[in-house]
Amino acid sequence: MNITVFGSGRPQPGDPDYNLAMQLGRMIAQAGHTVLTGGYVGTMEAVSRGANEAGGHVIGVTCEEIENYRAGGANPWVIEEWRCRTLLERLDQLIHKCDAAMALPGGAGTLTEITLYWNLLIIKATRPKPLVLIGEGWRTVFDEYRRSLGRYTTDPDWNWLIFAADNALALQLATNHK
Repeated sequence: MNITVFGSGRPQPGDPDYNLAMQLGRMIAQAGHTVLTGGYVGTMEAVSRGANEAGGHVIGVTCEEIENYRAGGANPWVIEEWRCRTLLERLDQLIHKCDAAMALPGGAGTLTEITLYWNLLIIKATRPKPLVLIGEGWRTVFDEYRRSLGRYTTDPDWNWLIFAADNALALQLATNHK
């Protein structure tokens, strides 16, 4: 499987979130799957590093718009780089070229990735495939959204979001989801 992992560019080596992301990348590779990330720093780097060091294949999807905003290219653990011109092209690749996606804790970019993926599933603009959100933070965010603004979604819409407390459960749910 190709498994996309969304996450933050903020965590640094040694941070607990970086270490957990590195563990996730290692687990995905050891299970025989290919990792797709945004290809840059933070948890994208950590997932790439964990997968690469475990002998897995790592695809980093990078783009000119991000590099115009923040200098730097793909992290050193990316094996295959897919270059895009725009952020939207990059998101399209990360969403449509995967068989499942996971989201680690993150900021506005990660939330954008989750909600775009979720909306594409809802409107059937991508084939049905798992979207696993890791950590209690995402459950809290979406529980509050559902409580406050849930009238704008239908009950079946919520079935696309899969929550996992940890990496092991996330991998299991992403790879065994029917």
